Amino acid sequence: MTTKFPSIYFLFFFFLYFNCAAKQNKKKKKKMEFKKYLFVLLLTNVFLFGDRLFVDGLGCNWGTQATHPLRPDIVVKLMKDNGFDKVKLFEADPGAMLALGRSGIQVMVGIPNDMLASLASSVRVAEDWVSHNVSYYLSNKGVDIRYVAVGNEPFLKTYDGQFTKTTLPALQNIQAALIKAGLGRDVKATVPLNADVYQSDTGLPSGGTFRSDIQDLMLSIIKFINDNGAPLTINIYPYLSLHADPNFPVDFAFFDGGATPVVDGGVTYTNVFDANYDTLISALEKSGFPSIPVVIGEIGWPTDGDVSANPNFARRFNQGLVNRIRRGVGTPKRPTLPDVYLFGLIDEDMKSVEPGNFERHWGIFNFDGTVKYQLDLGGGNLTAAKGVRYLERQWCVMAPNADVADPNFGGSLNYACTYADCTSLGYGSSCAGLDLRGNASYAFNAYYQTMNQQKGACEFSNLAVITRIDPGFKDGTCRYEIMIDNGGTPASNPGTSSAAAASVSSSGVVSWVAMLVLGLVACFH
Repeated sequence: MTTKFPSIYFLFFFFLYFNCAAKQNKKKKKKMEFKKYLFVLLLTNVFLFGDRLFVDGLGCNWGTQATHPLRPDIVVKLMKDNGFDKVKLFEADPGAMLALGRSGIQVMVGIPNDMLASLASSVRVAEDWVSHNVSYYLSNKGVDIRYVAVGNEPFLKTYDGQFTKTTLPALQNIQAALIKAGLGRDVKATVPLNADVYQSDTGLPSGGTFRSDIQDLMLSIIKFINDNGAPLTINIYPYLSLHADPNFPVDFAFFDGGATPVVDGGVTYTNVFDANYDTLISALEKSGFPSIPVVIGEIGWPTDGDVSANPNFARRFNQGLVNRIRRGVGTPKRPTLPDVYLFGLIDEDMKSVEPGNFERHWGIFNFDGTVKYQLDLGGGNLTAAKGVRYLERQWCVMAPNADVADPNFGGSLNYACTYADCTSLGYGSSCAGLDLRGNASYAFNAYYQTMNQQKGACEFSNLAVITRIDPGFKDGTCRYEIMIDNGGTPASNPGTSSAAAASVSSSGVVSWVAMLVLGLVACFH
């Protein structure tokens, strides 16, 4: 989706055609036949390329919990190259905010949960936050901030009520601060909530209700959000439904219609997203908020760290989701699909793995912005990040003469994986089939790259050596990385990432240019 043509272009061509036709209405019939041909060609062009050129409304989540994050300007260019016009940040990271200035990308800027208590305690604290993180970037840096996300899934059951007393007061104080700053109409405050805030007493969408332990709090938050003209933000993860239940019907997690449907009265559900979303809508209807706008704050599929987290499933799910967005297909209760923020843009190797090893692999791009799998967002295949710099092309692997029976072997692996990301070695993951030596080489290299290939980072009690020979792949899936280097001269991708940047379709652009030329010819023919 590298090129978007708003409807004004379409109207321009129609104006051009009819204006020319009016001027030429006294000329020969043959020339009018040419204009009829032009008109037919224009309509054909719309049918062939309209779904690709007019796609809009797809956002992404940009997380920064990485040991070696991409430069913010590279990430913003990556988003624009792939057609993302909205982004959700988990905090007001200065580098990200500055890079988003005058980018044309709409921003939802987040407030971490650990700030909720201080924001709830004082309006002045909220005013200071808004001044430094909203007003400043809007007025001075041209950042198009549309939403402030107060907290992130603060009512997760695993938090055991830690944020239930601070979330609403923090939301109220942020809203008051936005109003005081003169931003109340343009910037809306919302709270991204996990789908576990609602449930169904019947197991069907029509039985949707809010969790009993937070029902009154949820109604207060929803009323406050609705009164201030903001949307309710919900994170929905069909992958987690599959991950949590070994008996969950796999096909029901996807959008391609292969699952046994769930019938709820006269409504048929063919996928878990529709059922989950409409469970929320049922709960809202019962609570007196049948038409409050809803935003999908996070939705996606991981590519590693679990049996069901793989590129094939990720592509199947995300492509199905994108196709629905392109067609404007909603759910039975809400026929119009809301704004959607895909989770996530890039892998993050410092995320907590408490929920599972898959947490570090949600990106549609690898940590370095290379393409994981082909995904058509409306303008052809994905485009990889440009201008990425890498460390020297060398790896740290287990020494040929080292023995897995060495008493230091187990401790060395444990040390490497304590300070580097070894989640690809877990059961069902992309490197799960390696032998002990392969496991050691992967772990040693992960640590070596994380430590910027520093001297002494490839010793491990003399069990490891540095090599310039690519350790290779296991069945084309296991990647031995070369880490990003944000200094020095640009280097081409070192070869261990699936870096083949997919070609971006230019047929739509060529077609529109051709139409312009033909239109001008029609005027002067």
